[in-house]
Amino acid sequence: MTEQQKTPYDLPDVSGLTIGILGGTGDQGKGLARRFALAGHRVVIGSRKADRAQEAAADLGAGLPVSGAENPVAASGADVVVVAVPWDGHKATLESLRAELAGKIVVDCVNPLGFEKGKGAFALTVEEGSAAQQAAAVLPDSRVVAAFHHVSAKLLLDPEVDAMELDVLVLGDDREATDLVQALAGRIPGMRGVYGGRLHNAHQVEAFTANLISMNRRYKAHAGIRITDV
Repeated sequence: MTEQQKTPYDLPDVSGLTIGILGGTGDQGKGLARRFALAGHRVVIGSRKADRAQEAAADLGAGLPVSGAENPVAASGADVVVVAVPWDGHKATLESLRAELAGKIVVDCVNPLGFEKGKGAFALTVEEGSAAQQAAAVLPDSRVVAAFHHVSAKLLLDPEVDAMELDVLVLGDDREATDLVQALAGRIPGMRGVYGGRLHNAHQVEAFTANLISMNRRYKAHAGIRITDV
């Protein structure tokens, strides 16, 4: 009997993975840390200063498997590393952690955006094409995946929100890595990881965050996205 052919819905078991979050002291990183910890993952929040990372971990409440450490410790001790740092420190942070991130799956969720008074958010031009492509250029020995760009930090942190009802677009050139990140997204109740193309398609995904910010301001909402017919 031949082995049954895999489908795009066959994803790996990621339940035992430790997740490091660079920029975990910001709302987006801290919110993802909270949701992954609630799903049973051990999470290490990273920051330039260990005490800030430890404070952020403590803010999430007792009983969650979350700790804080300096960025190099958080990066080296994790199976998967999420990059949620501010755009203006993105390249320098990754350059300083090239050795610690070698061989690891690095999930970049940074949105290069500018903000103009009276006009709102807009996408910035990135020399490499996107934040994710910049990460791949800086980290040639890492497996870079783009994901989690359109997830509301406020909802991630809200204790009254049990499920995050949205799809996460996952982009990358390594099928094994994108499958793993899709599976990680699916660990958060209500959330689903959907393959969105190769890494060179990350620019429009990052840029669309500016549109979502405009929608949320107009409708006083926390909009995400859903993909139909998949």
